[in-house]
Amino acid sequence: MDHDTALRLMEKHGDAWNGHDVDVLMALFAPDCVFETAAGPHPYGTRHSGHAAVRDAFAAIWAAFPDARWDEARHIASGHQGCSEWTFRGTRTDGTAVEVRGVDLLHFRDGLITRKDTFRKAVTP
Repeated sequence: MDHDTALRLMEKHGDAWNGHDVDVLMALFAPDCVFETAAGPHPYGTRHSGHAAVRDAFAAIWAAFPDARWDEARHIASGHQGCSEWTFRGTRTDGTAVEVRGVDLLHFRDGLITRKDTFRKAVTP
């Protein structure tokens, strides 16, 4: 994937997250996509494989943070990989505000995202 196409795909990815539109978001992902979360019981967090599982995982994030936003995004692309840096801001359904910096490592094939591996800072009091 050329550099400009990859950057546009990453921008669309961020816009879809901020638009809270799972259909638009999933249109950017390959049918055999994988999403690895920042937290979970394994060294890779929790792995969601395939369109249906990834879709459910993404929708769960918006359910947990109804006002979620990924701002101050910066994207880097090289070949079939990219990195998006962002600041996540959201309020949990219990009213707790969250703000953290993070990155998504993305892999591309045929103009679609095949893998999204998320990392974020752990904010401690």
